[in-house]
Amino acid sequence: MKPNLFKTKFIVLLIAAFMSAAVYAGSPFPPEAKPGDNVIRVLAIGNSFSEDAVEQYLYELAASDSIEVIIGNLYYPGCSLERHANNVRNDIPDYRYRKIVGGVTEQRDSTTIKYALADESWDYVSVQQASHFSGMPETYEPYLREVVDYVRQGIRKDTKLMFHFTWAYSKDSNHDGFKNYGNDQMTMYNSIVEAVKKADKEIGFDIIIPCGTAIQNGRTSSLGDTFNRDGYHLQLTYGRYTAACTWFESVFGKDVVGNEYAPEGVTPLQKRIAQKAAHAAVLNPYTVTEIDE
Repeated sequence: MKPNLFKTKFIVLLIAAFMSAAVYAGSPFPPEAKPGDNVIRVLAIGNSFSEDAVEQYLYELAASDSIEVIIGNLYYPGCSLERHANNVRNDIPDYRYRKIVGGVTEQRDSTTIKYALADESWDYVSVQQASHFSGMPETYEPYLREVVDYVRQGIRKDTKLMFHFTWAYSKDSNHDGFKNYGNDQMTMYNSIVEAVKKADKEIGFDIIIPCGTAIQNGRTSSLGDTFNRDGYHLQLTYGRYTAACTWFESVFGKDVVGNEYAPEGVTPLQKRIAQKAAHAAVLNPYTVTEIDE
């Protein structure tokens, strides 16, 4: 009996399609092309400080300005560039990966950087240092270069690579890492500024996200040194909102001042201070601006 040639060809094509899908599913990197939609895709490779900055209010700020966005965050508590580099080198599933799609947060535990890079064709990807090392440039290399080189393999040629410039601790912080800066907030802030400048000079980031300066700006306002909840993580409403505003303006290139969204519980004064602090930081990322409110 002669085989049904049409049926045979169909089966061969079906097998080929499955094999192609399997290859892509196991590939460390996404396709070269940008998806044909209007969604902006943003991934943070970070720790609890990226959790503070992008997981709470960034989606809502974007939605308020009619920007469609998918936000991903790779979280490991206190993760340093050295640990990120080791995770890259050994493909270690160290991270809790959260992704915000349509305002709904999905979570995948025990995830690798490779998986997250392949999960979406990202338009923006950020890296950062652990907060206690953020003002110590000697802790950045060779790890930052190793992470950046790996990430650049996994993003499109037109994807923007960013550095998340984080904040100094509150003046009364009891974090052990504060000792690296003589337990002095401005010493820590200025050290972070110099470390980020050096890193940017060596790597050449497309965007610096100056959350550290935004928070320092906010501290000059009538709110004072109240932007942390435990001496180092951000206060849950206007503290996190200030960081989200900084990400909004840095990534989307739109003035955040006047954006209608603010989290529940944030007063009109707190909203204005947060937006002004973020806007001033984007304009002058390495200089503190007084907020006269």
